[in-house]
Amino acid sequence: MLQLYFPSTFLDGELRVTQAGRDLRQLTTGDVFGELAILYNCKRTATVSAKTVVRLWYMERQTYRTIITNKSKKKREQLMGFLKTSRTLKDLNDVQLSKIIDSMEEVKYQDKDVIVREGAEANTFYIILKGEVLVTKNVNGHQKQIRRMGKGEHFGEQALIREVLRTATCSADGPVTCFSIDKEVFEETIPIEHLELFDDSKVLQEAQAPVKSSPSSTLRFKDLVPVFYQEGRFQGDPVTLGVGGFGRVELMTTVNHGTYYAMKRVSKKHIVAKRQEEHMLFEKKILKATQCDFIVRLHAAFKDTRYIYMVMEFCVGGEIWTKLKEVGRFDEPVAVFCTACVVEAYAYLHKKNIMYRDLKPENLMLDVKGYVKLVDFGFAKEMVRGEKTYSFVGTPEYMAPEIIKNQGHDFAVDFWSLGILIYELLVGSPPFSSSEPQKIYAKILDGVLKYPPYLSEAAKSIISKLCRPRPGQRLGNTKNGIKDVRHHRWFSNMNWHKLRVGQLDAPTVRLIRKGPCYINFDRFPVDQTKVDEEFSGWDRDF
Repeated sequence: MLQLYFPSTFLDGELRVTQAGRDLRQLTTGDVFGELAILYNCKRTATVSAKTVVRLWYMERQTYRTIITNKSKKKREQLMGFLKTSRTLKDLNDVQLSKIIDSMEEVKYQDKDVIVREGAEANTFYIILKGEVLVTKNVNGHQKQIRRMGKGEHFGEQALIREVLRTATCSADGPVTCFSIDKEVFEETIPIEHLELFDDSKVLQEAQAPVKSSPSSTLRFKDLVPVFYQEGRFQGDPVTLGVGGFGRVELMTTVNHGTYYAMKRVSKKHIVAKRQEEHMLFEKKILKATQCDFIVRLHAAFKDTRYIYMVMEFCVGGEIWTKLKEVGRFDEPVAVFCTACVVEAYAYLHKKNIMYRDLKPENLMLDVKGYVKLVDFGFAKEMVRGEKTYSFVGTPEYMAPEIIKNQGHDFAVDFWSLGILIYELLVGSPPFSSSEPQKIYAKILDGVLKYPPYLSEAAKSIISKLCRPRPGQRLGNTKNGIKDVRHHRWFSNMNWHKLRVGQLDAPTVRLIRKGPCYINFDRFPVDQTKVDEEFSGWDRDF
């Protein structure tokens, strides 16, 4: 059990800290140890033993995380309740209000400070958090007081509707704290029809458009046969494309040898032991409903008493991770193309309210044309816009700060990981790395990005904007959403339409080796293990 220990402040005692038999330091009354254990799920890095009689206070990690989670939720609820007191915002739904919380900036003013001045260009909307604001207007050369505003009231809404100049001066009467939001962010965040902030006809058309269902598969399990290695020390063994804690991915074809498939085979007993039943069912649900050229297709799913099987599209080019290790780092055009494919996959998933949460080179595959496809949806989650989730998931090097701090996260974490991916593709390794997860988390929270001299200014710009610590300010999560990512100058040579319709020549093609269909994958020995049967029935609807 991972715990944080607070040595007693009222009893004497002494502790000894050792590592691999070597003394590191002594701990006495008032010292603290084990603090990393409550923050991160990691192994102990040293041994602590008592030299004398010692009494300790301690806290378990789950208790700490519960306290932090409850504090974050309470703070968010308070902010939500405050925004609902605003007359302009009171009719907005919780999704829109949550977006405001993520996007607004807190600004403070001293007594007599001018917040907005009559006649100046108007582009910002303000809500008063604390204090009072005097509204005055120039009448015959003198400032005439029109009204006094307090907590919960707002001003500057006309600036968000049309191009106008300020019609009055607003000044702080004593210390004042406001929430502010500029015009572009407001238009994206708060679509209030009676203020004519946007034309909702396109949105309504999209909502009423019929959803295409995936074509019913006629593939039968008994028609699938394994593909065998044709040479080398595994000659004659069935081809395995990948292995992991989840199971194995095997290369299959049909009896008539018409098409290749990647079949993911997972032990049902292992799924139950790891409590992954819901994740597996959700992964199948997502892939079955997905029709996107940048996400791997699910052709069929089967089960027996021992395994569940997911028969997926075979991406002959292999993993981006393998290619990156072969060449060291990608040229910028290759990195731009790979990232653009991910952006299109994100756009598709986010429109369906699905967070991906597991972006990394290992989960990106190359098809025969060199186009990149997302695979492995084990950490994906369906989210209502405006809500937060508090689960601690992801690959350490790619985790956003809000996941590590347990503050609650949403779609913004996908844009953080996109910035990390761009860095790794261009440099060959992620910006925050260590052999110990807790050191990775500490580096992420420090937020210091160090760029090699060969990175372009555009590359550094998009990485820094995607990896902003505050999720509400992250590129892709502000203003025009994912359109802001597409419009960044790093993608200035990208024809997004041609990419979507598959008309671009992929610069990644040269990374794909020619030979047997499995030549772009590592080789693995055959699995002789026979797993136990499982009859709990969790896969009834699989």
